[in-house]
Amino acid sequence: METKLWNIDQGKEIYQEAAELLRSGETVAFPTETVYGLGADATNPDAVKQIYEAKGRPSDNPLIVHIADAKQMQEFIAEVPEKAEELMEAFWPGPLTLILPIKPGVLAESVTAGLKTVGVRMPVHPVGLELLRITNRPIAAPSANRSGRPSPTTARHVEEDLSGRISAIIDGGSTGVGLESTVLDVTSDIPVILRPGGVSTVQIEEVIGEVRSARNIPKKEEVPKAPGMKYTHYAPLAPVYLVEGEAAFWDKQIKRGLDRGEKVGLLLSDELAAEIREPVMKIKIGSRAQMDEIARRLYDGLRLFDHTDTTLILAETFSKDGIGDAVMNRLEKAAGNKYLNETSELPR
Repeated sequence: METKLWNIDQGKEIYQEAAELLRSGETVAFPTETVYGLGADATNPDAVKQIYEAKGRPSDNPLIVHIADAKQMQEFIAEVPEKAEELMEAFWPGPLTLILPIKPGVLAESVTAGLKTVGVRMPVHPVGLELLRITNRPIAAPSANRSGRPSPTTARHVEEDLSGRISAIIDGGSTGVGLESTVLDVTSDIPVILRPGGVSTVQIEEVIGEVRSARNIPKKEEVPKAPGMKYTHYAPLAPVYLVEGEAAFWDKQIKRGLDRGEKVGLLLSDELAAEIREPVMKIKIGSRAQMDEIARRLYDGLRLFDHTDTTLILAETFSKDGIGDAVMNRLEKAAGNKYLNETSELPR
């Protein structure tokens, strides 16, 4: 399959061409404010099947449906709770996905993985929002990457993973938030955050009061309610370890890695990079004082290691305040929750 690559500088006609592809059952990658999404008509089972095939995505991992106007939900959502309406008013368009009950027989069953709920959001990115408006259909759109890989924040990332597997890519530059949306289940009395993201728990609670965070990972036989809950995600090719400790502890772990023949790479803040003495590759993703920047650069940093001979990645940990919660969620997924600290050092 030849993948078309369009740049938004080519003019508004690319929106029409992309919308025609989507309406005809093809797949198109496009930018949102979080990451690039891989879109297909959410009402077309054959189109949605192409998403799973292109990504190599497990069939029990549900998709998020993207819309340009809240009125579109009337087609496929059975009920919108009052708290959901308040959140839509506060954060839509924006990086918040709401889990809502569906009307049967409208969306392709593979979108919901057989569940009676679906995640819905309205992106704020002007390119993504305009494409959705012109297409005028609910569009299923997970991140536009191979399943398990770091999510794409540029069109180049999408090309690396999906060129030849999808119909087209719209290059709208780098994304803004850089991490996926917050996913909130509003079908229970106390809403539950299934995945932290661009809207923080504090921001949500300021609007609707108490929310809970999902603590349990779905069992092997269970279908997760939202993406990012069950499977390994966001991982570069080399194994990742999360390091808790001062610079001296880092130097010790780096030395251990080098002694056993590893090509060690570091993913860290500007501040810590200045303290590390060992001469190894350092990919800096911003200042600790600017967690928005760290979130925005995280996936690009992880992907950069794949273009090197790195065999072991040591990554810094961050405060879970605000968007730091989402940053650490992604890092823990990328590392498979492998930590190095005073009680668990790198094996020799």
